[in-house]
Amino acid sequence: MSRNGSLKPGDSLAAVDLGSNSFHMVVARYELGGLRVIDRLRDPVRLAMGLRADGSLDPEFHRRALVGLARFGERLRGLPSENVRAVATNTVRRMRNQRAFLLTAETALGHPIEVVSGREEARLIYAGVAHGIPASRAKRLVVDIGGGSTEFIIGRGLTALETESIQIGCIATTLRFFEDGRITRKRWEAARDEIEAELQQFAPHYRAVGWRQSIGSSGTARALRDIGAELGYGERITRASLADIRDRIVDGGSVAKLKLPGLSEDRRPVITGGALILETVFRALDIERMRVAETALREGLLYDRHGRAEDHDPREESIAVLARRHGVDAAQAARVEASAMALFAQLAGAWELSATHRDWLSWAARMHEIGLAIAHSLHHEHGAYLVAHSDLYGFTHQEQSALAFLVRAQRRAIPLDLLNALPERIARRAGRVVVMLRLAALLHRGRSAAPLPEIRAHAEGETLRLELPRAWLEGHPLTGTDLETERKHLAALGIKLSVTAT
Repeated sequence: MSRNGSLKPGDSLAAVDLGSNSFHMVVARYELGGLRVIDRLRDPVRLAMGLRADGSLDPEFHRRALVGLARFGERLRGLPSENVRAVATNTVRRMRNQRAFLLTAETALGHPIEVVSGREEARLIYAGVAHGIPASRAKRLVVDIGGGSTEFIIGRGLTALETESIQIGCIATTLRFFEDGRITRKRWEAARDEIEAELQQFAPHYRAVGWRQSIGSSGTARALRDIGAELGYGERITRASLADIRDRIVDGGSVAKLKLPGLSEDRRPVITGGALILETVFRALDIERMRVAETALREGLLYDRHGRAEDHDPREESIAVLARRHGVDAAQAARVEASAMALFAQLAGAWELSATHRDWLSWAARMHEIGLAIAHSLHHEHGAYLVAHSDLYGFTHQEQSALAFLVRAQRRAIPLDLLNALPERIARRAGRVVVMLRLAALLHRGRSAAPLPEIRAHAEGETLRLELPRAWLEGHPLTGTDLETERKHLAALGIKLSVTAT
């Protein structure tokens, strides 16, 4: 049984990608142990064009985003939320009022929307590409040029080995270097030099790691392949085809009036930046030719959900790596986790908690002491910082923020400002989950290997009652004092804790 629910034959899964250039949706059916795509939708919202320098979003682009998401939402109506994954990428990451945008976007779509980091976006892109091309044990480089960022991944098989994300995309680059629409060779070469300088932060390392095959994914790569094919260069993107496309763009002199064979009207406003980026990537990474994949981030989301159903969840390994890296006392973490899980089993129904929240609690318990690697004093604050700012494959921004809150709020006063900063749909449940983590950590404060007695927990609304053996409480007076103090801390969450000796 999967931690997040198994899939049955005939179940439908959906993935929604709120990209900086286009919004995409793909729907697949689970059949014979695999996924078969049954529907696709795309809306060229060009969200990045509406993002102002101060991080605010132009109202017209906000409206366009909501209209597109409402269309997707109509197709998704009736699908359970656990079978729908919607993620937002670079442009939403950079929004000043991200929370307000997501609230309206989730209402239009009818499902939660998660924000992923650049490196998590890269991992998901690689998963989608790797599942869409023939299997190979050779290392492969995947380059995905989006509207606001470009992701670079070296992987082998289905596993991403190296991931990078930089703030250059086809929309952002077109606006940055050709804002007035004029294209000259001098501008092109100056822009290429700037982009190449940004790539040098990781290009030498990538060349040292090496790869056998280069693959481009998403719309820019497909458009440049199609233009090259129309020009007679075949089905691969090559240095020669990019040089020809560059010369034609520069000779055209204008973003708006650009004419290239095979170029769709939809792609015309952003192809200049995309071609500039890919030509620079070929130079910086010494690429001669590149094949183009038909799959990308949205397919990666589908396969990630499928993997979780089959107990191949990358988040498990991320937590294990983080705990090992910071020398967590595995025995103590296991004791706290076991007690936290026992409390969850008794309280989940009353507090309307799901398997997702059980995962949060389990992961937080396993790494709640990572801050001790920095200092014992305020280790909960150090630990929260590490959780919030580490690259945790498989986790979205919201999930990492929830975990950081749990680690931060495991002891002493509960930081309500951090709780209230979480999306509303997450905050209430996180406020319940942290109660169980705090109680489990408190009960194991002595770090003894001796098992705890049976703890009975009952919840009715905001009232939580613990029942502990009288003899055990009398033999552990420090724990009794800590529980009395805990009553005052939990009151900040509106929780009324009572402890009964039985």
